[in-house]
Amino acid sequence: MLHYFPENNINYTHKKRDYVIATFTFICVAISLNVDASGSLENQNFMGVIAWIFLIGLLVGENKDVRTQVVIAVAFATVGEHFASIYMGGYIYRFDNVPAYVPPGHGMVYLTAIALARSGFFLKYAREIAVFVVLACGTWSIWGISGIPEQGDAVGAILFCVFLIYLFKGRSPLVYLGAFFITTWLELIGTAAGTWRWVELEPIFGLPQGNPPSGVAAWYCLVDAVAIGGAPLLLRWIQKNNKWITKKARKGVPQETTENE
Repeated sequence: MLHYFPENNINYTHKKRDYVIATFTFICVAISLNVDASGSLENQNFMGVIAWIFLIGLLVGENKDVRTQVVIAVAFATVGEHFASIYMGGYIYRFDNVPAYVPPGHGMVYLTAIALARSGFFLKYAREIAVFVVLACGTWSIWGISGIPEQGDAVGAILFCVFLIYLFKGRSPLVYLGAFFITTWLELIGTAAGTWRWVELEPIFGLPQGNPPSGVAAWYCLVDAVAIGGAPLLLRWIQKNNKWITKKARKGVPQETTENE
């Protein structure tokens, strides 16, 4: 089960950049979601511009693999937001829209999960962090289906089981652990501030879900998995087409020269 976890008893390097990215995103999430809780639609749009600037700035120091992953994560998550929120109505934003800062925000969230996953702290204490996450999220999920809270959370318990599969069967468990921390942070703040709310019954099977669901990190893990798996395919496709375009261009030069002569 721990096949893809890093080895123990190794002194991993701590890179300042990873901690800066994580700290910056956690702070931005807290500020932006609280500001949006009482802001106007114009404020949302302005925050969207700022978020894109922040995301692009954070990506400057990353390699093309990570940049490609972020692009895929943003695209996939944006489609998912419109489907799950606008079309299905599983959760609802204040203005019944997808705020302008959400797409670049997903990019920052994904990049934070990557930064945490490669940080020296996560690499060194991966197993301990995994135990903490499983116990914390597991307790939250059990509480949701115990009948004690007014709003049940069967969906959260199901998502928690899905999260466990990602964590112990997926090839990037540290990314999923990182995703748990940043996504739980943003979900708790966003729902508490009233920036969005999860409906009491999910729209497909009518199961009760919390606000937010306890295992909500599983949805973000899906975004991460698509980004990680899709990046190599996209890069190969781009490389292949670049070669094809270059080959066509080279073939065209002699023909044009001959015609001119």
